[in-house]
Amino acid sequence: MWYSVTNESSVFTPSVLLYPDRIEENIRRMIAMAGDVNRLRPHVKTHKIPELIQLQVGMGIRKFKCATLSEVKMVAENGGEDILLAYPLLGPAIAWFLEFTDRFPGITFAITIDSLAAAHMLDTAAFQKGQTVRVFIDLDTGMHRTGIIPGSAEILVDYIHSSENLHFAGFHFYDGHVHEIDLAERKAHIDRDFESVAQLVKNVNEKGIEVQEIACGGTPTFPIHAQYPERTLCPGTPILWDAGYTETIPDLDFLPAAVIAGRVISKPHGNVCFDLGYKAFASEMPHPRLQFLNFEPGEVVNHSEEHLVVTPDREEDFEIGELVYALPKHVCPTMALHEKVYVVNSHQVTGTWDVTARKRIY
Repeated sequence: MWYSVTNESSVFTPSVLLYPDRIEENIRRMIAMAGDVNRLRPHVKTHKIPELIQLQVGMGIRKFKCATLSEVKMVAENGGEDILLAYPLLGPAIAWFLEFTDRFPGITFAITIDSLAAAHMLDTAAFQKGQTVRVFIDLDTGMHRTGIIPGSAEILVDYIHSSENLHFAGFHFYDGHVHEIDLAERKAHIDRDFESVAQLVKNVNEKGIEVQEIACGGTPTFPIHAQYPERTLCPGTPILWDAGYTETIPDLDFLPAAVIAGRVISKPHGNVCFDLGYKAFASEMPHPRLQFLNFEPGEVVNHSEEHLVVTPDREEDFEIGELVYALPKHVCPTMALHEKVYVVNSHQVTGTWDVTARKRIY
């Protein structure tokens, strides 16, 4: 099987196995779906690994989207040329960001804001540093997490445009509330949501203010936004893929490239216990949180920090110490739980990569 490794004795568990050949193929498919590599701004939170930034840069991707300062630092140090931090920047994070961007004058940086209060704080800090900061306005098109509704965003555009220390770059929105399985229904939902964005862009253009970029969506909405050439695309999960999107977004054709490795550690009362607790993979989803690749599990009996106990069809089919392989239901927070991952080439573990950006920069 594609996921199996021949040197299992070298694999500590629980751990993540990554498959570079499948990752490269996923990047090629992302580029093909975008139609133009320059339209892509992949979200790096999925993997947080320098080597995967270098791989994407080597395949022509120059723009990236981040959620943390650690991710910004990682991308800047590994070849990214245009970095958007799509997360509210407040408190001491503003000063860190401004000091850090001074170190990389050849890189284009930008951040998102969604309020006049945040704009005032950033404006003041940029003035004190003598810098100009590129700003995207974060729009709320239905997620109701961060962002300002498009109908109220012009006041922010006007403020940024009038500032000597802020530069209006465009709009950003994440439409994670759109998750219809049927592609046509998903497209209809996105098109309805985008009507207010289109009106906002029209109003801003009529004022003579240029909207340089509209950074759109995530993975489920990637194929729909790709149909509109004026939009920049921000998928994250396709680089590694996971069991969750395989089930809920069947129209996207990407290869699973991140596998959870665990071992049978006990066989209590006819059940099987694996070393696959909360610390091994993302556990915010309902069970099944893993899709096992080399056996069919029964019901989950217990899941805790270090243990996963299931009822197998045949307990005698499992040996103590046996390696099991599984796909996480949600790969992004799974990666954030691991300091290192194993790299698998031609069924051999050939090395490790550090999950660098999971660490805080302070």
